[in-house]
Amino acid sequence: MDVLLDIPVLGFILQFLVYLVQVIGSGHIAPIILGLATPIALGALCGVMNERSGVVNIGIEGMMLFSAYVAFMTALFVHQAFPAEPGALFGATPALIAGVVAGIAAGMLISLLHAWLSISVRADQIISGTIINITALGLTSYLNRLIKPFDSAGTFQSFRPPAGLVNLPGIGWLLEMFTAVGPIAMSVLVLVIITQVMLFRSRWGLRTRAVGEHPKAADTVGINVIALRYRNVLIGGVFAGLAGAYLTLEATGSFQNNMTAGRGFIALAAMIFGRWTPLGAFGGALLFMGSQAIGVAIRLAPPSGDLGTFLAGIQQAYPSIYNNFFTGLPYLLTIIVLAGVVGRSNAPAADGKPYEKESPT
Repeated sequence: MDVLLDIPVLGFILQFLVYLVQVIGSGHIAPIILGLATPIALGALCGVMNERSGVVNIGIEGMMLFSAYVAFMTALFVHQAFPAEPGALFGATPALIAGVVAGIAAGMLISLLHAWLSISVRADQIISGTIINITALGLTSYLNRLIKPFDSAGTFQSFRPPAGLVNLPGIGWLLEMFTAVGPIAMSVLVLVIITQVMLFRSRWGLRTRAVGEHPKAADTVGINVIALRYRNVLIGGVFAGLAGAYLTLEATGSFQNNMTAGRGFIALAAMIFGRWTPLGAFGGALLFMGSQAIGVAIRLAPPSGDLGTFLAGIQQAYPSIYNNFFTGLPYLLTIIVLAGVVGRSNAPAADGKPYEKESPT
């Protein structure tokens, strides 16, 4: 092994892989990966619910952003009207709970608009999503500058698992990854599993996939295509709203203009990477944001040996590039996925095609 590590290029790669195994196995970085992946995974679930029903939704970015603002402002107003100490469970307060509910409602409201434009009006679904993104960015930025909130309702606190649980050999880091987080991040795995099972092992899931593949055939056997598409787009809004609430009520405790920073588009890439399945999309979210977590790990626990010396030299010579590389890596991976995977992945056959009952085609 030491001989391989001395090989100029291969040695650095092997040292980096060993470092990743060590830092992830330590458990300290694993919850950060899940935290970074949470809004991506929830946004990808929103995309799965839409596109499995035959509705393209590139407005996830705007839905998340608008929900983040509504969740933050609702929590702030409730906190100012009814201040309360953090509760024993996740530090929850009435303000934070109200903010999550408001964020979900906001996501469903914007999803209803997208559903109306895409399903009833039969407008171009790409344009509908683009309108949502532009409107959400402009409206939230304007309201944020107009109101200028200087206070905060706080954030949900992370759960502290027992030391004996996270110290279990082999699986301790994995248990810490899914437990040493806040309630919204903790719920992601549960939501992914439930959605996966329901989509592929239930009557509703069979009908959803039928509507997304061949709505005319589904209509002929008595499935209400329009109603099912509306229902599923609204369910997708729940996931987008929860993602927005996570950004302001669990991850940061504040709202910043354009704070989604392209996460909605990364969620679409994760959905495509996962071949329109909840579990696959969740894996894509972990992959994309795990690359950003590497930068966090290097700052918290720099590698030793030749690898550490090399990275320190790069940081000293090119500080700006070094500091921004890992932040931009998820976006680079998104481009690679969209360029290399899109052509090899088959979306639902009726995806993006408006359906008119009893139409000749």
